[in-house]
Amino acid sequence: MDAPTTPAAHPEGLDAAPSGKRSAGAPDYIKIENFSFHYGANQALKEISLDIPERQVTAFIGPSGCGKTTLLRNLNRMNDLIEGVRHEGDIKINGRSVFDPALEVISLRKRIGMVFQKSNPFPKTIYENVIYSLRVAGQSDRKKLDATVERTLRAAALWEEVKDRLKESALSLSGGQMQRLCIARAIANQPEVLLMDEPCAALDPIATAKIEELIIALKRDFTIVIVTHNMQQAGRVSDLTGFFYLGQLVEFGDTAQIFRQPRERQTEDYISGRFG
Repeated sequence: MDAPTTPAAHPEGLDAAPSGKRSAGAPDYIKIENFSFHYGANQALKEISLDIPERQVTAFIGPSGCGKTTLLRNLNRMNDLIEGVRHEGDIKINGRSVFDPALEVISLRKRIGMVFQKSNPFPKTIYENVIYSLRVAGQSDRKKLDATVERTLRAAALWEEVKDRLKESALSLSGGQMQRLCIARAIANQPEVLLMDEPCAALDPIATAKIEELIIALKRDFTIVIVTHNMQQAGRVSDLTGFFYLGQLVEFGDTAQIFRQPRERQTEDYISGRFG
């Protein structure tokens, strides 16, 4: 991306500090409070504080190894699966800590859908992929299952392409279609939050454009957090952007401000391609 040239006007209501605190705008839905995270002796995140609003798209950008995916995976405690990890600080979603001992992790993950970098459809039919989580939960009402399949495939902008192929293997789909199917599967349980870890990394430009259009449409119903190495993509789809470097949150704010008038030299150097 070219270096910023003409600075944009300073957005009203945006805090100057890189703490992730904002003074105006949509209500905060996810609150990350002085959060540090360690893989054994390696500290991956250092006292991150960040407020993410409801039903907007928040992008995490930064070079490889900067901590953005680690933070994303902490939002639904995916990192619990790794031995020897520990954290300080807290993450709250809708006012409740994700680390509350009384909170079942399975219940948390029902509230927070996740889409990974590489599409991972199950070796089942398109239909069974979409309603997999409902099957696991014991749902067997055919009408409800059918309605969920159509609703979620429409929401994932895939219904018209596969409505006559629902009994075919999901593995017969194109790469872009598989990723949209994985998005449909992630939202079938109607989660509150949708996490996306490099959802377009393995896709061609046409499929990427469809996923980006889908992300913009989905924020009407979901709070979305996306990790991306593609800064142009962050600029196109996100409302807010956080720049991470060496485990620290360097700057957070309105996406237009971050890309046109970054406050921190490190942010400007990264966006302009001088490092990273």
